[in-house]
Amino acid sequence: MNASQELGTKPMGQLLAKMAIPASIGILVMSIYFIVDTIFVGRFVGTLGIAAITVVMPITFLIASIGMSIGVGGSSIISRALGGNDNRKACHTFGNMASLVFLIVAALLLGGAFFQEPILALFGANGGIMAPAKEYFNIILAGVPGLAWSMMGNNVMRAEGRPKMAMLSMMVPAVANLILDPIFIIGLGWGLAGAAWATTISYYLSGAFTFWFFFSGRSELRLYRSSMILEWPLVKEIFSIGVVTLSRQGTVSLLTIVLNHTLFQFGNELAVAIYGIINRIMMFANFPVLGITQGFLPIAGYNYGARKWERVRSIVRYSIRSGTLIAMGLFAGIMLFATPLVNLFTTDPELLGRTPPALMLTFLALPLITVQLIGAAYFQAIGKAVPALLLTLTKQGFFLIPFVLILPHYFGLNGIWYAFPISDLLAAGITYAYLKMEMKATLDKYPAEEIPEVEVEAV
Repeated sequence: MNASQELGTKPMGQLLAKMAIPASIGILVMSIYFIVDTIFVGRFVGTLGIAAITVVMPITFLIASIGMSIGVGGSSIISRALGGNDNRKACHTFGNMASLVFLIVAALLLGGAFFQEPILALFGANGGIMAPAKEYFNIILAGVPGLAWSMMGNNVMRAEGRPKMAMLSMMVPAVANLILDPIFIIGLGWGLAGAAWATTISYYLSGAFTFWFFFSGRSELRLYRSSMILEWPLVKEIFSIGVVTLSRQGTVSLLTIVLNHTLFQFGNELAVAIYGIINRIMMFANFPVLGITQGFLPIAGYNYGARKWERVRSIVRYSIRSGTLIAMGLFAGIMLFATPLVNLFTTDPELLGRTPPALMLTFLALPLITVQLIGAAYFQAIGKAVPALLLTLTKQGFFLIPFVLILPHYFGLNGIWYAFPISDLLAAGITYAYLKMEMKATLDKYPAEEIPEVEVEAV
């Protein structure tokens, strides 16, 4: 049995564990890298170094998210193609994905290089943040192609039912970075530039590992020259689904612009650094739920493609229950240990005093995030791009950005922290209602053999 065929046969709990645990471990290691990177910069460079990273990272991830969006969009097609025993379509999709990543990322890199200072200013490099942000950005930008290729390939590995290889592709750059950070930052005395070089080298090591997997015969997919010739219907289908991920990251980047400018307006460079610490802890705290979401996508897509409707129902319910229980445990841990967590990042007395209360406020609705993530991922997995896009944008786009702009005028800097749990609560409620309505209208309405095929929607 091919690895992908297990997605349609294994018991659901065992299957979700097999897919989600490696994804969670990979995200955990990446989160630890981001945390350790920020700790080194905070302790050996200073508060402005943390603020510079907070400004630059969303820019590089916006460019690299092209790879992720192509990976998620193409992997949805690959999962359903493998579920329907259409290996030719799966391979052809992979070839088109590879071409799209290199063409689009190359164009964006040129734009980033030519318009560096306006872009950094747009993302909030105000005051003393601009100089260190430029130093960091110049180096990091060179590593984005390796990251984009790796992010694309990571999703394809999971679509094939190879979660451990996907996990390793995430662990390679994280482990490399953990080794290189102390060498470059402390040993060689390169400071912020050392952190940037460590990250750039790590991105290319991850890209090299992903490249090795696909060209070593370990993958079910093959990359043929003919499959890399772009076909508009296939490109359209990839982007119809992948635009959800790209829009999510685009909205996160827009949120970063709004946040950094609002934080600077109501609290100067210190407030930007406070959010930088919160953001790193947020990455760490969300890793199990994000892992469950990553594991859920290929399972739902494969079984939908194989028309195994009861298994689709089961994976939705099982994923939401599991993720919510884990999120509740993480919520308790953050509420109890907020101050010790912040102590890891800085020795600045003012940061130590002001960050823990802000951290607790932003995480008040953490137990609800699973519903929103799985709900949006369900529509992405089955190829329904429009509801997937709208539900993905619900938290950051429809609620968080407006609240970040409005609430500080009434509550000061705390208004920004209040915006996070309010947005989580509203987004989870809307997503739950829509998901329940959709499943009742489709999966629960028809006997298995009568459910019609669903065309992929264009956005």
